[in-house]
Amino acid sequence: MINADFPMYVLTDEESGDVLVTAEEVEGFFVDSREESTDVVFSRADRVNKGRRIIEEAVLGIVNRRREKIGEYFIGRVVLGDADVESLEGENSRVSYRFFGNHCEYPCAARIWRRWASGAAVEKGEWLQWPVSQHGAWLHVVQNAWFTSNHRAARYGVDEVAYLDGANIFTRSGFFCALGEAVNGPGGYFGSNLDALADCISSSLSERPLVKIVWRDFGTSQESLDRVFLDSVMEVMREFHVDVHIC
Repeated sequence: MINADFPMYVLTDEESGDVLVTAEEVEGFFVDSREESTDVVFSRADRVNKGRRIIEEAVLGIVNRRREKIGEYFIGRVVLGDADVESLEGENSRVSYRFFGNHCEYPCAARIWRRWASGAAVEKGEWLQWPVSQHGAWLHVVQNAWFTSNHRAARYGVDEVAYLDGANIFTRSGFFCALGEAVNGPGGYFGSNLDALADCISSSLSERPLVKIVWRDFGTSQESLDRVFLDSVMEVMREFHVDVHIC
């Protein structure tokens, strides 16, 4: 795994804005719910506020190389733990906190965030380069980044027709990854479940309504996605008068 070479993780106090720690890597936050632990370690930390040991409303931010926030998690209560011996530059290399609030349930999201934080633009179809089992994590990052950047649950694209390649859609997460990209461009979001899809379509009606979806190779999608889900998608489209052309 390629490590970040800049402090992409920033833990802050939401109320005061004080920075608690900045670090290149974090361990114990992106974990399967079955493995969840309260101990989170920030490694290659280059800034530690030892004067703030207990914070009630902590926020974990993710920044890119330009120090722009691209992701955010509200954590809640955190307590400063141990710090390793200082490095030659006088900086702590590892700092632990006990998290009493939220964790991210997608272990591989850390790798995906590292890619997004690199500063390089997300390319069309890039989500397909990740294993199918990780499309849920990619969708999670897309959704988090979308709202962190102050986008609304709405359509921003200018084309009235969105094109879906059914040959690449094997899961529900994959469907929403493909739809978000088709409607709002690479890295774009347009729902992560049926309710969110309905919100995105309805909030776009007055400004940039989605008129038509061309779903190519729909048969492959039918083989991979369950009938109930597909029927529900079509029902949402009909409700908001979006024409779905199957081919």
